[in-house]
Amino acid sequence: LEKPNKRFSLFSFQNEINEVPFFDIQLPYELALKIFQYLGKTELGRCAQVSRTWKILAEDEVLWYRLCQQEGYLLDTSISDHSCWKLVLRNCRDRERALKTNWKNRIGAVSQLQYEMGKVLCDVHSCDGVVIAGYTSGEVRLWDTRTWDYTAPILEAVPGPGDAGPRPRVSWVRISSSLAVAAHEDGTISVWSLMLGREPIHRYQHNQRIQALALGSAGATVATASGFEVNVESADDRGFWQTTGTFQIQKLVNFLSLVPDVTGSPVTIAAAEDIVYLLKAEIPGKVLHSVYGQPVTCLDVSAREAAFGVKNFGWLLNEPNQVLLYDLETSQCLKKMGNSIGDFTCVNLQNSPPNMLVSGNKDRRVRVFDLRRSESLCSLYAHQLGVSAVQMDDWKIVSGGEEGLVCVWDQRMGTKLWEMHARHPVRHIWFNSHSLITANIPDEKSPRGGSITDDDLTAHRKHRGIIYAYEFSVDQLAVESVIPICRSSYDEVTGYNYNVGLAVPYDNI
Repeated sequence: LEKPNKRFSLFSFQNEINEVPFFDIQLPYELALKIFQYLGKTELGRCAQVSRTWKILAEDEVLWYRLCQQEGYLLDTSISDHSCWKLVLRNCRDRERALKTNWKNRIGAVSQLQYEMGKVLCDVHSCDGVVIAGYTSGEVRLWDTRTWDYTAPILEAVPGPGDAGPRPRVSWVRISSSLAVAAHEDGTISVWSLMLGREPIHRYQHNQRIQALALGSAGATVATASGFEVNVESADDRGFWQTTGTFQIQKLVNFLSLVPDVTGSPVTIAAAEDIVYLLKAEIPGKVLHSVYGQPVTCLDVSAREAAFGVKNFGWLLNEPNQVLLYDLETSQCLKKMGNSIGDFTCVNLQNSPPNMLVSGNKDRRVRVFDLRRSESLCSLYAHQLGVSAVQMDDWKIVSGGEEGLVCVWDQRMGTKLWEMHARHPVRHIWFNSHSLITANIPDEKSPRGGSITDDDLTAHRKHRGIIYAYEFSVDQLAVESVIPICRSSYDEVTGYNYNVGLAVPYDNI
């Protein structure tokens, strides 16, 4: 005799269940399911051992789909996309555990994003693994690290009537999920759509150099600061760009941010020396914070709050260097955090976990603050010349320093996991669960000791700056998990040998 199909019998038995025994009473299946939805993974596993009926109930797809959503996995999927959500949740947790192990042990691959023809690197920004870089040659380049396709396209600028000579260098670049923006030294701003190609969809001109540039995380809004003017450009539903706000302020802008997730007219936060403005079309020129003699040293904005560091001069002994947190709706100061001798050089509020903030200081320390309290949760002695960039998530911190060192920290243990060093200061850090992008940008844009325009493009590579892309989710061989200089092979005929006197320059080291 053939054995009955266990899977078929299980499903047929499930279809026949109308009531579930709960001790001395019988409950309808739907009501029992509502009770089980308050249980976690461990409790559901224990309930599955009670009886055959409870096992079918504890392994219902609705329960495990809801658990998967609660833990943040596959949020954009529906319950019909997978047949076994219990297995999906297990695989997601195993993948997350493997990623954390790879992060801690630096297991994965690292690649350099270089463009020799661009000369010296000026500015770098990234969004969801797409990197934009601007160079002294005036060129703007993109890389999509999500596909590991590093044949980066060059974003072309529309030449103006007076652009007969060489293009001016790029001063700022920004990128979002749909747009890319670049500002040149002559005050030209170019906007590209990542969906339409290399030609810019919008271009406008300022009479003076751009001092700050901001791009909205969603929608099509660009804010620029030039001289004593802040200009906000937005596109409507039909794709037509127009100036939605022009604001005259009293001092030169140092930092500029657009408030994310704003309905209606865009809201811009501008820090001009010791004054922080909240700029909106309905309330132009509103001062959010102003204390004479306390210039703002860094700025970051979330949907509801703004955080910025203030510097104390020596004659103001009662006010130390601090990070101030303001509510954007009430314009009230919520917290004053920190008490440091050095200036706060960078702060990250938007990408930090809820109720958390991470900052870097000239006193070489990275500090993590709980916004519900004023004191710091941890203080890490990180960099010798001061911290220049920082970001954190629920368990790790990545910081970059003026000396060119990138450090990865375990936040809860307060210990350094690993570090990487390059020649120039770290000006940009971005990471998600499986990848990390860092940019070492030189302060000197015109290197001394030789012309950067020589035909030998590798003669001054040490002056150009570099972008690193780390990937921790791929299973790479050991030889592929090291820096590119150690990945050369006999297949390459020409190239740069990094001035290393090897008998065979392209041997595997």
